[in-house]
Amino acid sequence: MTYCVGLKLDAGIVMLSDTRTNAGMDNIAIYKKTFLFENPGERVISIMTAGSLSVTQTTIARLREAIESPEATETQSIMRAPTMLGVAEIVGDMLARTRLEITEKHKAFDQQASASMILGGQRAGGEMRLFLIYPEGNFIEATNDTPFLQIGEHKYGKPILDRVVRPTTSLPDAQKAVLLSMDSTLRSNLSVGMPLDLTVIERDACRVSAVRRIEANDPGFAAMSIAWSDALRDSFIRIEI
Repeated sequence: MTYCVGLKLDAGIVMLSDTRTNAGMDNIAIYKKTFLFENPGERVISIMTAGSLSVTQTTIARLREAIESPEATETQSIMRAPTMLGVAEIVGDMLARTRLEITEKHKAFDQQASASMILGGQRAGGEMRLFLIYPEGNFIEATNDTPFLQIGEHKYGKPILDRVVRPTTSLPDAQKAVLLSMDSTLRSNLSVGMPLDLTVIERDACRVSAVRRIEANDPGFAAMSIAWSDALRDSFIRIEI
């Protein structure tokens, strides 16, 4: 399984994904689920994936192929699309087409292939946007009322986002929020696992502002996890009924 979360804030975009992929309890592997594309100063795009590895890897490979093709048009290449909405439409169409092709191949085995994605970024002169793209290719967008989107095993990490994340949340606090959201998920679901990939995109920078790979033995993440557990325990004890 997977857990990916993205925040769209006044100050920028923060995205976090795990890397665990499993096909049964005895077949666990690590695969990167965050993919970055940028033309610094012109546009920056980040895509996180969840679901069938064959669908997500094929979709990303085809998107890269279109980027590299000199004949690709603005409706085929995410690096030529005039808006982030156009980027979302290209990714959605590619995801839907790939999913249908792979599902057709699996029909003889009575298997379904499915995947979803979170797409975020900005083009120079345009607004930052964050989309959740469904397996069918349609999508929804993060708003001021709901400034975060999740895919995969999202239920364990949602409560803290509901309580603390607002459009005005700073980028440092946003990073803390997504990491604590992931920590809650790691504690409650064995199908989500380290290492983690954290991406920060500042508003109007049109480039990746920060990338961080967080390994299982990362002392900062471990300290934050312990501090969060202690804070919850102390608050629980102090609350009267």
